[in-house]
Amino acid sequence: MKATPFLMFQGDAGPALELWSAAIPELEILELARYPSGPQEGQIASARIGIGGSEWRLYDSPPMHDFTFTPASSIFIDCDDEAQLRRLAELLGDGGQVMMPIDNYGFSQLFTWIADRFGVSWQINLPLE
Repeated sequence: MKATPFLMFQGDAGPALELWSAAIPELEILELARYPSGPQEGQIASARIGIGGSEWRLYDSPPMHDFTFTPASSIFIDCDDEAQLRRLAELLGDGGQVMMPIDNYGFSQLFTWIADRFGVSWQINLPLE
């Protein structure tokens, strides 16, 4: 058995993937298929990506929905150093929302919780040494 996080977008999967690829150089695109024609032409029909040893799936849903992402589900990233944390926070947070600004909250050296401009929530952490 294998469990894989699955993120469903409504037309923004491609731009989200571009942002994440720019912010996280280690991100690997393992599979990418786009809708060849129709109203969703060029949008992502299926994608598999690898980040930090985990695999995710994402796609653009053909039907529109009344829901999107919520901060109750988030991507938690442990960074290697402060520069990496600040870079990720700046790039992923551009046009998004800061729920907890970069600070020492006692459970780590530095931490921030943001939602990117696509509504995907990221907890970015610099673990205690």
